[in-house]
Amino acid sequence: MWVSTKAQYGLRALVEIGLRAPASVPLKEVAEAQGISLHYLEQIAAQLRRAGFLRSVRGARGGYRLARPPEKITALEVVEALEGNLAPVSCLEDPESCAKVGQCSTELLWKRVDLAMREVLGKTTLQDLVEERKLIEARRLVPLQAS
Repeated sequence: MWVSTKAQYGLRALVEIGLRAPASVPLKEVAEAQGISLHYLEQIAAQLRRAGFLRSVRGARGGYRLARPPEKITALEVVEALEGNLAPVSCLEDPESCAKVGQCSTELLWKRVDLAMREVLGKTTLQDLVEERKLIEARRLVPLQAS
């Protein structure tokens, strides 16, 4: 399974909102900052809200904010909420889908790929991604300050 733009944009949106926490962030600002279509981002945000990652705030200072602390949200949870099952091949998700289950020389390879992906995503929190974004921004500012 390849990670779609939905999961990529969903994580990027959560990072953008996490950077501005605890303030509410209008989706229009997130879309502009991330170069994502507002219409597409609205669909993704609705899914993230239903999954319990975002909370919508109404009013003049409305927008979205994180529903949970960023250190309590893993990349695995977000990707699974937006993508569904992460299995790289269908037989891992549904053994009935393949007549070769248990007799396939590549089955163990796909199980290892699945496990490795889940391990990396499961150990990566939204807070980790927010901190990484801060480091990236800080590195971009250093050359500007030297001028």
